[in-house]
Amino acid sequence: MTAPDELPNDIAELKAIIRAQQDQNARLEALVTSFKKALFGAKSEKIDPAQYELELEDIETAIALVEAEIDGDERTAPVRSVKPRQTNRGSLPKHLERVEMVIEPERSCACGTERHVIGEDVSERLDIVPAQFRVIVTRRPKYACRSCEGGIVQAPAPAHIIAGGMPTEATLAHVLVSKYADHLPLYRQAQIYSRQGIDLDRSTLAAWVGKSAFELTPVYEALMADLKRSTKLFMDETTAPVLAPDRKKTKTGYFWALARDDRPWNGDDPPGVAFTYAPGRSGQHAENILSGFSGILQVDGYAGYNRLLKRPTQDVKLAYCWAHARRKLHDVTQSGEAPIAQEGLAQIQALYRIEKDLRGLSADQRHTERQERSKPIIDAFALWLAQSRARLSGKSPTGEALKYIAKYWGGLCLFLDDGRIELDNNPVERTIRPIALNRKNALFAGHDAGAQNWAIIASLIETCKLNGIEPHGYLYGTLTAIAGGHKQTDINQLLPWNYAKNV
Repeated sequence: MTAPDELPNDIAELKAIIRAQQDQNARLEALVTSFKKALFGAKSEKIDPAQYELELEDIETAIALVEAEIDGDERTAPVRSVKPRQTNRGSLPKHLERVEMVIEPERSCACGTERHVIGEDVSERLDIVPAQFRVIVTRRPKYACRSCEGGIVQAPAPAHIIAGGMPTEATLAHVLVSKYADHLPLYRQAQIYSRQGIDLDRSTLAAWVGKSAFELTPVYEALMADLKRSTKLFMDETTAPVLAPDRKKTKTGYFWALARDDRPWNGDDPPGVAFTYAPGRSGQHAENILSGFSGILQVDGYAGYNRLLKRPTQDVKLAYCWAHARRKLHDVTQSGEAPIAQEGLAQIQALYRIEKDLRGLSADQRHTERQERSKPIIDAFALWLAQSRARLSGKSPTGEALKYIAKYWGGLCLFLDDGRIELDNNPVERTIRPIALNRKNALFAGHDAGAQNWAIIASLIETCKLNGIEPHGYLYGTLTAIAGGHKQTDINQLLPWNYAKNV
């Protein structure tokens, strides 16, 4: 702010300064109010997480613009107010390359003596160098003996995924991560490369992706087999628009996600997810995917999963999702006064508060705590559910929501008897979100085979994320190992969690 003794003498100019500052303050206050509302206000059950992040991003950008405008006004003033230094919100990772710049002052003192170092100030700033392209030139000299005819010797050419082709395994990993983790379609990647003077046709990149998917298929199959050896999994599905052959429109296929996440109860198995593309949503697809699996499967209320209960071996139990039950009641409350629905929501919220306390405990401890704390709530909920349904028309919005809960009641209560079961299906739904985002950017898959390639690579990338592994490094290392002749019998060594141990 301008110091009082530095204010202009002209009244009109003074008024202009005050109006500008009042306008800046009003804009900043409005933006802060919007930010708090977006951050802490009630969120719709159906809000797209990407849209929510975008809303926060745009508000934060606008706040920064106004603050920069205010700061710019202060810099032009003869006297500047002292502002507290903004603290760094986190240290920069130690593994990043450090490029040191030493800024030396004038070392000669006015008395003629050279000054000596008594300390220094060190600051670190994040610097980004845009993706650098380089050419790996491999020379293989040929040698011959002058004294005999022993023949010519030459080192063998290193093996590559694209034999005799242009890309290194690091390039292939970059293309895969850009497409399936950063959601950049191949034609956009081709445009980025073109700005660097590298002209690569989209179809060339597609060929690289297809070859990589083929080579990674054994790893994907090992991932799927490892998941199905578990006795507690999640499953969900999402749409996958695919271009119909010989037609100028898309058909609707599905990505089926099979996931494991035992971290909430400190299970020994690492988290993972495997996607499978299928041309439809029939429960037959779920049955095919789950061939060889037995145990507890946590799902939403889709009726197609009921096929699994008809197995002659009766070796699958379905645990249902309280988040879906809650959503049914929540939707009713959004259309007007719904006291019964609100009562149901309050009881479900009580269950979630208990689950928050139990996160990180062992399965046995969770089972014991649920019997003591959650079971009385469930017993009261069952009585309330029966009484409320008797008072309401089954065709009313609240009646329909309660009918849904009653229909799946047995599977909803299964969590009381097994500490490994979660209250909802959210772990697998979170793994599907990147698929949905990539679907928005890519619009559709060009073919059924392309959709399955998508499923293979996305499975490995999302499993890397679940295990805190950097996907590019993993894919680069795995493709290099495969090109070097990694044995099929040791394929499990290339699973993301095992790769992390060997790095």
